[in-house]
Amino acid sequence: MSILDKHKKLERNSLLLLGCAILVVLVGGIIEIIPLFRKETTIEPVMNIRPYTPLELTGFNIYVREGCYLCHSQQIRPLRDEVARYGHYSLAAESMYDHPFQWGSKRTGPDLARVGGKYSDEWHVSHLKNPRDLVPESIMPTYSFLARNGADLRFIESSMRTLRMEGVPYTDEMLENAEKDALNQATGDERGNTDGLHERYKNVTARDFDGNSNLISEMDALVAYLQTLGTMVDFEAGKNVEDSAP
Repeated sequence: MSILDKHKKLERNSLLLLGCAILVVLVGGIIEIIPLFRKETTIEPVMNIRPYTPLELTGFNIYVREGCYLCHSQQIRPLRDEVARYGHYSLAAESMYDHPFQWGSKRTGPDLARVGGKYSDEWHVSHLKNPRDLVPESIMPTYSFLARNGADLRFIESSMRTLRMEGVPYTDEMLENAEKDALNQATGDERGNTDGLHERYKNVTARDFDGNSNLISEMDALVAYLQTLGTMVDFEAGKNVEDSAP
Protein backbone atom coordinates (compact mmCIF):
# COMPACT_ATOMS: atom_id res chain seq x y z
CA MET A 1 0.00 0.00 0.00
CA SER A 2 1.46 3.36 -1.08
CA ILE A 3 1.60 6.46 1.09
CA LEU A 4 -1.15 7.99 -1.07
CA ASP A 5 -3.45 5.02 -0.40
CA LYS A 6 -2.81 5.37 3.36
CA HIS A 7 -3.63 9.08 3.15
CA LYS A 8 -6.92 8.30 1.36
CA LYS A 9 -7.83 5.90 4.15
CA LEU A 10 -7.11 8.64 6.70
CA GLU A 11 -9.29 11.14 4.84
CA ARG A 12 -12.24 8.73 4.60
CA ASN A 13 -12.23 7.86 8.32
CA SER A 14 -13.33 10.98 10.20
CA LEU A 15 -12.57 9.59 13.66
CA LEU A 16 -9.09 8.46 12.61
CA LEU A 17 -8.47 11.86 10.99
CA LEU A 18 -9.64 13.67 14.15
CA GLY A 19 -7.42 11.51 16.36
CA CYS A 20 -4.36 12.09 14.19
CA ALA A 21 -5.04 15.83 14.03
CA ILE A 22 -5.28 16.01 17.84
CA LEU A 23 -2.07 14.01 18.16
CA VAL A 24 -0.20 16.35 15.80
CA VAL A 25 -1.47 19.44 17.62
CA LEU A 26 -0.50 18.00 21.00
CA VAL A 27 3.01 17.07 19.87
CA GLY A 28 3.52 20.45 18.21
CA GLY A 29 2.19 22.28 21.27
CA ILE A 30 4.45 20.36 23.63
CA ILE A 31 7.50 21.09 21.46
CA GLU A 32 6.71 24.82 21.43
CA ILE A 33 5.49 25.31 25.00
CA ILE A 34 7.83 23.24 27.19
CA PRO A 35 10.99 25.27 26.35
CA LEU A 36 9.19 28.45 27.44
CA PHE A 37 9.10 27.18 31.03
CA ARG A 38 12.88 27.52 31.13
CA LYS A 39 13.47 31.25 31.67
CA GLU A 40 17.08 31.06 30.54
CA THR A 41 15.96 29.99 27.06
CA THR A 42 13.45 32.79 26.61
CA ILE A 43 15.13 35.78 28.32
CA GLU A 44 18.62 36.70 27.22
CA PRO A 45 20.75 38.01 30.11
CA VAL A 46 20.91 41.81 30.16
CA MET A 47 22.90 43.93 32.58
CA ASN A 48 21.38 46.77 34.64
CA ILE A 49 17.80 45.50 34.53
CA ARG A 50 16.42 46.08 38.02
CA PRO A 51 13.04 45.89 39.75
CA TYR A 52 10.99 49.07 39.93
CA THR A 53 11.53 51.31 42.92
CA PRO A 54 8.52 51.69 45.25
CA LEU A 55 7.61 55.04 43.63
CA GLU A 56 7.97 53.64 40.10
CA LEU A 57 5.94 50.57 41.08
CA THR A 58 3.21 52.86 42.41
CA GLY A 59 3.27 54.61 39.03
CA PHE A 60 3.12 51.25 37.26
CA ASN A 61 0.01 50.33 39.26
CA ILE A 62 -1.60 53.67 38.35
CA TYR A 63 -0.71 53.06 34.69
CA VAL A 64 -2.48 49.69 34.87
CA ARG A 65 -5.41 51.12 36.82
CA GLU A 66 -6.07 53.80 34.21
CA GLY A 67 -5.83 51.30 31.34
CA CYS A 68 -3.00 53.10 29.55
CA TYR A 69 -1.97 49.82 27.89
CA LEU A 70 -5.24 49.85 25.92
CA CYS A 71 -3.93 52.68 23.71
CA HIS A 72 -0.16 52.57 24.25
CA SER A 73 1.89 49.45 23.64
CA GLN A 74 5.28 48.81 25.21
CA GLN A 75 6.61 46.47 22.58
CA ILE A 76 8.84 47.60 19.73
CA ARG A 77 9.00 44.88 17.13
CA PRO A 78 12.22 44.21 15.18
CA LEU A 79 10.88 45.86 12.03
CA ARG A 80 12.76 48.64 10.24
CA ASP A 81 10.01 51.27 10.50
CA GLU A 82 9.38 50.58 14.19
CA VAL A 83 13.06 50.68 15.12
CA ALA A 84 13.49 53.90 13.12
CA ARG A 85 10.59 55.56 14.95
CA TYR A 86 10.84 54.21 18.49
CA GLY A 87 14.39 52.94 18.93
CA HIS A 88 15.96 49.53 19.57
CA TYR A 89 13.49 46.67 19.50
CA SER A 90 12.25 45.47 22.87
CA LEU A 91 14.11 42.76 24.77
CA ALA A 92 12.27 40.17 26.85
CA ALA A 93 14.43 41.03 29.86
CA GLU A 94 13.10 44.59 29.91
CA SER A 95 9.66 43.43 31.00
CA MET A 96 10.73 40.44 33.11
CA TYR A 97 9.63 42.18 36.32
CA ASP A 98 6.32 43.49 34.93
CA HIS A 99 3.32 41.75 36.49
CA PRO A 100 1.24 42.03 34.37
CA PHE A 101 3.35 42.88 31.33
CA GLN A 102 2.34 45.99 29.38
CA TRP A 103 3.10 44.92 25.83
CA GLY A 104 -0.38 45.94 24.71
CA SER A 105 -2.10 45.05 21.45
CA LYS A 106 -3.08 48.43 19.97
CA ARG A 107 -1.47 51.78 19.27
CA THR A 108 -4.01 54.55 19.35
CA GLY A 109 -1.10 56.54 20.75
CA PRO A 110 2.63 55.95 20.25
CA ASP A 111 4.57 53.07 21.75
CA LEU A 112 6.04 53.97 25.16
CA ALA A 113 8.74 51.32 25.52
CA ARG A 114 11.50 53.96 25.12
CA VAL A 115 9.73 57.10 26.34
CA GLY A 116 11.95 57.45 29.43
CA GLY A 117 14.12 60.56 29.19
CA LYS A 118 12.66 61.51 25.80
CA TYR A 119 10.63 64.35 27.31
CA SER A 120 11.02 66.47 30.42
CA ASP A 121 8.96 65.96 33.58
CA GLU A 122 7.19 69.24 32.80
CA TRP A 123 6.20 67.92 29.37
CA HIS A 124 4.71 64.76 30.87
CA VAL A 125 2.81 66.69 33.53
CA SER A 126 1.37 69.12 30.97
CA HIS A 127 0.53 66.31 28.59
CA LEU A 128 -1.27 64.30 31.28
CA LYS A 129 -3.19 67.34 32.50
CA ASN A 130 -4.37 68.29 29.01
CA PRO A 131 -2.92 66.33 26.09
CA ARG A 132 -4.22 68.79 23.48
CA ASP A 133 -2.04 71.58 24.85
CA LEU A 134 0.94 69.71 23.38
CA VAL A 135 -0.63 67.45 20.75
CA PRO A 136 -3.67 69.27 19.27
CA GLU A 137 -4.98 66.19 17.44
CA SER A 138 -4.78 63.93 20.51
CA ILE A 139 -7.90 62.04 21.62
CA MET A 140 -6.32 61.04 24.95
CA PRO A 141 -8.43 61.79 28.06
CA THR A 142 -7.20 64.32 30.61
CA TYR A 143 -5.59 63.09 33.82
CA SER A 144 -5.28 66.34 35.73
CA PHE A 145 -6.74 64.66 38.83
CA LEU A 146 -3.48 62.74 39.26
CA ALA A 147 -1.77 65.95 40.36
CA ARG A 148 -4.39 66.44 43.09
CA ASN A 149 -4.46 62.85 44.38
CA GLY A 150 -1.86 61.86 46.93
CA ALA A 151 0.02 58.68 46.06
CA ASP A 152 -1.23 55.86 48.28
CA LEU A 153 1.94 54.25 49.65
CA ARG A 154 0.31 52.36 52.52
CA PHE A 155 0.31 49.03 50.70
CA ILE A 156 3.43 49.37 48.58
CA GLU A 157 5.40 47.00 50.83
CA SER A 158 2.66 44.37 50.54
CA SER A 159 2.67 44.79 46.77
CA MET A 160 6.43 44.28 46.67
CA ARG A 161 6.17 41.19 48.89
CA THR A 162 3.63 39.71 46.48
CA LEU A 163 5.89 40.44 43.53
CA ARG A 164 8.79 38.77 45.34
CA MET A 165 6.68 35.60 45.46
CA GLU A 166 6.47 35.91 41.66
CA GLY A 167 10.25 36.02 41.40
CA VAL A 168 11.01 39.75 41.49
CA PRO A 169 14.27 40.03 43.51
CA TYR A 170 13.21 42.50 46.18
CA THR A 171 15.41 42.11 49.26
CA ASP A 172 14.30 42.34 52.88
CA GLU A 173 16.02 45.72 53.06
CA MET A 174 14.05 46.97 50.07
CA LEU A 175 10.80 45.83 51.67
CA GLU A 176 11.61 47.41 55.04
CA ASN A 177 12.40 50.76 53.40
CA ALA A 178 9.65 50.70 50.77
CA GLU A 179 7.58 53.68 51.89
CA LYS A 180 10.64 55.71 52.87
CA ASP A 181 12.31 55.04 49.50
CA ALA A 182 9.20 56.21 47.67
CA LEU A 183 9.12 59.46 49.65
CA ASN A 184 12.85 60.00 49.18
CA GLN A 185 12.72 59.42 45.44
CA ALA A 186 10.04 62.07 45.05
CA THR A 187 11.98 64.62 47.10
CA GLY A 188 15.37 63.18 48.07
CA ASP A 189 18.01 64.69 45.80
CA GLU A 190 16.58 68.17 46.20
CA ARG A 191 16.64 67.83 49.97
CA GLY A 192 20.03 66.16 49.94
CA ASN A 193 18.70 62.98 51.55
CA THR A 194 18.16 59.75 49.65
CA ASP A 195 19.06 57.59 52.68
CA GLY A 196 20.25 54.43 50.89
CA LEU A 197 17.90 54.67 47.89
CA HIS A 198 20.75 54.72 45.35
CA GLU A 199 22.45 51.80 47.08
CA ARG A 200 19.32 49.66 46.89
CA TYR A 201 18.41 50.57 43.30
CA LYS A 202 20.81 51.28 40.45
CA ASN A 203 20.47 54.33 38.20
CA VAL A 204 17.58 55.91 40.07
CA THR A 205 16.51 59.49 39.49
CA ALA A 206 15.21 61.22 42.62
CA ARG A 207 13.44 64.56 42.23
CA ASP A 208 10.10 66.34 42.47
CA PHE A 209 8.53 64.96 39.31
CA ASP A 210 5.29 66.95 39.27
CA GLY A 211 6.65 70.33 40.40
CA ASN A 212 4.63 70.39 43.61
CA SER A 213 6.90 69.89 46.62
CA ASN A 214 3.94 70.02 49.03
CA LEU A 215 2.42 66.72 47.87
CA ILE A 216 3.70 63.30 46.83
CA SER A 217 1.06 62.84 44.17
CA GLU A 218 -0.06 60.13 41.81
CA MET A 219 1.37 62.36 39.10
CA ASP A 220 4.79 62.06 40.77
CA ALA A 221 4.53 58.27 40.71
CA LEU A 222 3.28 57.97 37.13
CA VAL A 223 5.90 60.34 35.72
CA ALA A 224 8.64 58.53 37.67
CA TYR A 225 7.47 55.28 36.06
CA LEU A 226 7.28 56.77 32.56
CA GLN A 227 10.73 58.28 32.89
CA THR A 228 12.30 54.90 33.60
CA LEU A 229 10.81 53.10 30.59
CA GLY A 230 13.54 51.96 28.24
CA THR A 231 16.37 53.58 30.19
CA MET A 232 17.85 50.57 31.97
CA VAL A 233 19.72 49.24 28.93
CA ASP A 234 22.37 51.41 27.27
CA PHE A 235 22.43 50.02 23.75
CA GLU A 236 25.04 52.50 22.59
CA ALA A 237 27.55 51.17 25.10
CA GLY A 238 27.31 47.73 23.53
CA LYS A 239 28.29 46.04 26.79
CA ASN A 240 24.95 45.50 28.45
CA VAL A 241 23.91 42.22 26.89
CA GLU A 242 25.98 39.64 28.68
CA ASP A 243 27.65 36.83 26.80
CA SER A 244 25.53 33.83 27.76
CA ALA A 245 27.92 31.34 26.20
CA PRO A 246 29.76 29.03 28.62
